[in-house]
Amino acid sequence: MKIEPSRPTDWRKLLEFAAVDLDQSFILSWHFDSETLMIDIDVHLTSDHPFYEKPRPAEKVCIRPAIIEFPYCEKLTVDDGASATIAETAKGLGHGVIEGMRRHADGRYEINGEFGTVFISADRPILRLKGP
Repeated sequence: MKIEPSRPTDWRKLLEFAAVDLDQSFILSWHFDSETLMIDIDVHLTSDHPFYEKPRPAEKVCIRPAIIEFPYCEKLTVDDGASATIAETAKGLGHGVIEGMRRHADGRYEINGEFGTVFISADRPILRLKGP
């Protein structure tokens, strides 16, 4: 009997991202401090999110500033595989629209978008909305 490898889990199935749409969210910057990778993001909230507000007439969707934290980040690599410290790698990452995110069976997270493909080895992410 052949064992099939586990398929990665799409971000839509992760409880941390319930009632948000990462595919319409924008990464502003990446930071690493105290073993935590922090991603500043303008996140698109869906109408099911408790902090959703009806968009103003000039807006089409509800966008809120937020941070995605990856605590106890042990490794951060970019698709080109360049070797550097986590802080140096985070500092060199660009901004842009998220095209996808998923969790692999080995616990790594993969985020791809205009900034490339980034692999993160860390604990489960935490999405924190910033104040008003």
